[in-house]
Amino acid sequence: MGESIKILLIEDSPEYRDVIGMAFDRDENFELAHTTGTAERALNILEQAKPQELPDLILLDLNLPGMSGVEAVANIRAIVPEVKILVLTQSDREEDVLQAIMAGASGYLLKASGIQQIKEGITMVMEGGAPLDAKVAQHILNTLRGKKAAYADEFGISSREYDVLHLMAEGLVKKQIAARLSISPFTVHNHVRHIYDKLHVQNAPAAVSQAYLLGLLPRKKQKPRE
Repeated sequence: MGESIKILLIEDSPEYRDVIGMAFDRDENFELAHTTGTAERALNILEQAKPQELPDLILLDLNLPGMSGVEAVANIRAIVPEVKILVLTQSDREEDVLQAIMAGASGYLLKASGIQQIKEGITMVMEGGAPLDAKVAQHILNTLRGKKAAYADEFGISSREYDVLHLMAEGLVKKQIAARLSISPFTVHNHVRHIYDKLHVQNAPAAVSQAYLLGLLPRKKQKPRE
């Protein structure tokens, strides 16, 4: 993987901080550079950090004392726009999921996820992917199935862009999408940029969330592959 991924953990539970700390302490691919129990303290760390001290990724709980995790996402973005934010929380509420993603979170996992799944989610985010816990993704789909695709024509999503958007919703990164569709990564990059422009979003999680809201993604639950 090369250099280790530098992580800032925002989590108010000391016990869970210890769990994450022990898991990363034994893995040279990850560096838990800072841990804090509040969003306010995390913002202070980010404001005072030198460029080389900034984290690559922030693991963020939503249920925090003081400033909520959802509020923190926007505030973090204002200080360090390029940092990746992966929500790691107990909440699978539709409102929390959508607010966090639309605020700029790069992915959303539940604390019920195993340590390996969390590590894979972090790696996926750093590679440009958008990990969503399967329960969360299905919850969003089930909740938003009644939404109509009234704005599909307005946004003008092409057939190929739709294919790319569908694979983004599965959590695939650009290289994987290119391989699946037998096109170049450069072509995928262009399609993704057009999708962002047409849906008026800034990243993959927001594009997927917006697509569900507009009814642009499949309404039927796909059968698992054998």
